[in-house]
Amino acid sequence: MSFSVSTHQSIASIDANAWNACALPLDSPYQPFVDHRFLLALEQSGCVSEETGWCPSHIELKQNDETVGLVPMYLKNHSRGEYVFDYAWAEAFYRAGRNYYPKYQICIPFTPVTGARILVKQIQAKQDIESSLIQKIIDLTDAGGVSSAHITFLKHSEWSTTKLAGLLQRMDLQFHWANEGYDSFDEFVAQLTSKKRKNIRRERREVKEYNLHIQWLTGSDLREQHWDSFYEFYLETSSRKWGSAYLNREFFSLLSTTMSDQILLILCRRGTKYIAGALNFLGDETLYGRNWGCIEHYPFLHFELCYYQAMEYAIQHRLQSLEAGAQGGHKFARGYKAQPTYSAHYIADTQFRFAVARFLADEVKYIHRDLEYLDSQSPFRERTLSTRERIEANTFSEV
Repeated sequence: MSFSVSTHQSIASIDANAWNACALPLDSPYQPFVDHRFLLALEQSGCVSEETGWCPSHIELKQNDETVGLVPMYLKNHSRGEYVFDYAWAEAFYRAGRNYYPKYQICIPFTPVTGARILVKQIQAKQDIESSLIQKIIDLTDAGGVSSAHITFLKHSEWSTTKLAGLLQRMDLQFHWANEGYDSFDEFVAQLTSKKRKNIRRERREVKEYNLHIQWLTGSDLREQHWDSFYEFYLETSSRKWGSAYLNREFFSLLSTTMSDQILLILCRRGTKYIAGALNFLGDETLYGRNWGCIEHYPFLHFELCYYQAMEYAIQHRLQSLEAGAQGGHKFARGYKAQPTYSAHYIADTQFRFAVARFLADEVKYIHRDLEYLDSQSPFRERTLSTRERIEANTFSEV
């Protein structure tokens, strides 16, 4: 089929309706992070820019002047804000006298959430469009003197497609909470082992004794004063964990203006002073926990705001799942289950490609070992399908 392909240095140059027609098909659950408004806010605020090492290079594929496929792609000179770590690969390139940067990154910046990365309009030629977009990624990498291209946190179906195109496959783990039709938080807790039940109830009881007030804010309830407080919390956590913040204050105002109905901000105050908060985004089926911070420390307050309050919200609003980003040993102990995440990688140099392939073949063995261990330590009283069984049965929902 005949397609025309172009690249864009700003998502603003791509029609929002055309973008969302590919990114947010009507027959799939809404996912906020591929929404044109979310990515535009990242660029308009300057969080994503050439200056921050995230130079937009979005791919648009047209057929008869109609946009039928898109790829959110960035030319990068570092590996920060990705959550699929390739620093060892960059070091190997450096030791061999080669440059790993720049590289292409196909992802949602600063957002370790699984979702569509090869955005295709729902038409009959969907497979042809996907193949053309993946080939364009490879061609741009080869032609531009770029070391590699990385598609991270992509859906399992897209992962399978990239394998057919010859890209290297990589797996990792996250921890997600599943709402099994619970009518209350207590009903969920009752499914856990005795030790886990007691631990959660103790943590929540201690938080109540602090006499703090917790609010759920969304839509028109969100005000600039709330974002002023939350940004202070966010900066505190960023400086403590990473040394610098990826997101600036303007980003949150832009999102609040354009996507307030997709935001759940959980704030905690002592008296009239806000002291902690957790930012979440709303999909049709999933609540996505993204950022948290506090300026006063109270034991277990992090778990209360980020996990237990989010679970209660998901139960009350009949959401099917809760995703809280990277890391997660503490999540597992509180009823989250291991979930595989997927990435695909194209390395232009054939020798390095072979070396990375060997590395990934060894790495996946450790991932499966971790899965097996976690399944053996389930916090639930009744046995559920193991993660390996769910992988083999392909029962994971596609975002």
